[in-house]
Amino acid sequence: MKQDVARGGAASRLLLFCLFAAAQFVSFFYNASNAIIAPDLSRDLSLSAGELGFTISLFFAVFAAAQLPVGAALDRWGPRVVVPGMMMVGCVGSLVFASANSLGTLALGRALIGVGMAPVLMGAFKAFSLWFSPSRFASVSGLLMGIGAFGTIGAATPLAWVSQQLGWRSVFVWGSLLIALSATSILVWTRDAPPGADGTPDAGVPVGFLAVFGYLRFWRVAPMSLLVPGAMFALQGLWAGPYLFDAVGLSRIAAGNVLLLMGLGVAFGFVASGWLADLLGAGRTAMVDGSIFLACMLSLSFRLFPELTPIVFFLLGFSGGGAAVVLLTQTRLSFPPEMTGRAVSATNSCVFAGAFLMQWLIGAVLDLLPTDTPGHHPPQAYAVAFSITAMGTALALAWYGVTARKAARPPHPERLVP
Repeated sequence: MKQDVARGGAASRLLLFCLFAAAQFVSFFYNASNAIIAPDLSRDLSLSAGELGFTISLFFAVFAAAQLPVGAALDRWGPRVVVPGMMMVGCVGSLVFASANSLGTLALGRALIGVGMAPVLMGAFKAFSLWFSPSRFASVSGLLMGIGAFGTIGAATPLAWVSQQLGWRSVFVWGSLLIALSATSILVWTRDAPPGADGTPDAGVPVGFLAVFGYLRFWRVAPMSLLVPGAMFALQGLWAGPYLFDAVGLSRIAAGNVLLLMGLGVAFGFVASGWLADLLGAGRTAMVDGSIFLACMLSLSFRLFPELTPIVFFLLGFSGGGAAVVLLTQTRLSFPPEMTGRAVSATNSCVFAGAFLMQWLIGAVLDLLPTDTPGHHPPQAYAVAFSITAMGTALALAWYGVTARKAARPPHPERLVP
């Protein structure tokens, strides 16, 4: 197969890209939507920090758990069927979340949303691996995630304003309609592969997840995926908002503005790091992103430059988002096409497992430290929680650098078959 022209017409590739970008926008919106409405959820359902963190993190827990079966399904049946079918589960979950009057119902809705959004990014990566040439994969994937990241911007100041006007429940009712529209568009107007290409390369290929997990390149990126983009999504999806309320003392709209800036950082990080990975190499780019993220976490932990908090959050989003697209791209290019869905989904499961663990862990740490006002926590509590995140990031970054030379060795084909 030659260049992109041989992979289908430009109009078909553009339509495919736009529809998956729209679905990614919806996914990112649901990922980040709870940071702004966290006080409303705590008040309306009488949730502690630990309960709030665990419940909201169920999105990431289910998202991560679904990645492995999603990868296998994408390799076997293709994204055109798998992605819309699972997104409709998310549509139901959004309605359940909107109607929640108890912790259990809220948790169920959040979990169903996680199931629904689980295949969106991996489905796009699977489709792009067949529709775009490998030399453009990182750039196209970074652009997709950059456009999709504007969903986090919609979950910042715009969501703060809409939730004040209509209430958080109405937001999730209308959101369910967006999910249904996006899912239907992918089903009707996309194809798994260009004309003449095999859209289900898994047929008859006896390659499973054991091959992925037995490969050093996967374990090189797994800890970084867990601690850098994973922690970034944990903050963006929940704890950045309470931190800005409690430790910085911002109003809801002012906090929304900072989260909007963080969302812009995520979007720019996706695009810029994807481009840099194609230009300079994924390894160098990931090391730079990880180092910036570590510096940002240390700054927030110790309040080193409080007047620069908006800039720190921008860089936090930039580096975390950039690391996500680079690590996923690195995994994609380390495995043969018939393993694309499994390999990338395994790495993505680490990203969202990290988001789940960090959202839960931060909430648990906050609950351990004394508080004067219910639902609010002192800056010292956030300092402890964020310091733990920084320590984990430093260890993951060191492991990534130490294993660079060994992981760079050419793969042995026999190791790819269990």
